[in-house]
Amino acid sequence: MKGLFRLIWGERTMLLEAAGITAGYGRGNVLENVDLTVETGEIVCIIGPNGAGKSTVLRTIAGQIFPSAGVVQYRGREVTRLSIAEKGNRGLIFIPQGMNIFPNLSVYENLEMAGMILKDRRALHKGVQRVLSRFPVLAELANRPCRELSGGQRQLLAISRILITSPRLVLLDEPSLGLAPMVVDQIFEEIRQMNEAGVSFLLVEQNARKALSVSHRGYVLELGKNRLTGPGRDLLKNPEVKKLYLGG
Repeated sequence: MKGLFRLIWGERTMLLEAAGITAGYGRGNVLENVDLTVETGEIVCIIGPNGAGKSTVLRTIAGQIFPSAGVVQYRGREVTRLSIAEKGNRGLIFIPQGMNIFPNLSVYENLEMAGMILKDRRALHKGVQRVLSRFPVLAELANRPCRELSGGQRQLLAISRILITSPRLVLLDEPSLGLAPMVVDQIFEEIRQMNEAGVSFLLVEQNARKALSVSHRGYVLELGKNRLTGPGRDLLKNPEVKKLYLGG
């Protein structure tokens, strides 16, 4: 493919490039020859119908499953078959949908667990305090078991942990799943602010309109293959995207 593994794309530095990714579960392939990139400082979203393979893309890039074909490069180096932990140590973290916190641990303990990759305990303590200072609701609930939190509070906790490890790239799966519209707005505002502070995002989101509205670029996936790609604002105006994914 022309331009494969270029490290410079326009004025931005290439952070992630997945090329020709074919992957699935067992003997069946969910993804076929999927390509995508994330540049430093970008929010990139993946949208598409249920069963399109969106979450499988994140799991493959994260190292939860390994592709049968294709290559993943992160910061100019191949990381295709590195584990989630190895990639986390390099600044690439994965926040899956649903069970992304430890329900029997307290809010404070969850924040500490998020920073276990930090070798400096003082840095970990500062990171936890930074989260509690920024999110007063989490400070109030610091000693509460996470099983007692609302869905919105759990998602806020999951995303807030980004502030502890200061990753370069976050793979975020369905951040708005099951949340009320007001909470969804808060979650996406936090994503936007973290991005302005230097964190790049690759996110999968069923709420296509919301995802595209905050994303620099988007990919439309269909039946495990690339269907469309372009700037988020352009995809919002695309007649095909509007008809299939935005409700007209």
